[in-house]
Amino acid sequence: MKVIFVGPSLPDADAFADDTMIIRPPARQGDVVRALEDGATAIGLVDGQFEFVAPVWHKELLFALSRGVPVFGAASMGALRAVECQAYGMVGVGRIFDDYASGRRVDDADVALLHGPAELGYPALSVPLVNVDATIEAAIDQGVIGGEVALRLSQAARRVFFKDRTWRRVAETSNMDTGQVRALVATAWSDRKRQDAIELMRAIVEIPSSAPKAGWSFNATPLWRELFPQFCRM
Repeated sequence: MKVIFVGPSLPDADAFADDTMIIRPPARQGDVVRALEDGATAIGLVDGQFEFVAPVWHKELLFALSRGVPVFGAASMGALRAVECQAYGMVGVGRIFDDYASGRRVDDADVALLHGPAELGYPALSVPLVNVDATIEAAIDQGVIGGEVALRLSQAARRVFFKDRTWRRVAETSNMDTGQVRALVATAWSDRKRQDAIELMRAIVEIPSSAPKAGWSFNATPLWRELFPQFCRM
């Protein structure tokens, strides 16, 4: 059983899943441990909760890896955790992971967005900076805009708080006509988070159900023993 934690990055994840996969909502602290307890043989982390709950803990990802359970990350929280845990065997997938791993990106908020509930399909209420950048890049490639306009939009997007970042706000902040920006998006829209999430789904299909145990020892710290005593006996 391969457990994939995904939500707003790929609301229709079920369409890309095979019968070995279980789709679960964005992960928060303890969810990876619960997946292991349920028998997960691989973990795919795309989306994660943060702000109002404790985010997925590095320690539980390391525990999975120490037990030979492959862990993949991409697109959003998954890309961030994959960069942080790649030295221990977590596999990062996609352009967003590559950008963080190379240092081209450093701000966690680049992947953050405001969205509606799962019951409505996680409708996006803001646009993440990674998608702004991908759309600007596509617009340049298509000859829709030149370098000067691209720079104005890029700088403006970075001045807008992630919860408030919509294309209208980006247009207003860059002193550009809203209609012009709307036309640009209609022509060149690029959803980098979705693309990377799909790439993870495809990558995890091809992996074996288990992997060799890590060549390092998991340190069951006092906090780990307090929170997850059932796993200290394994």
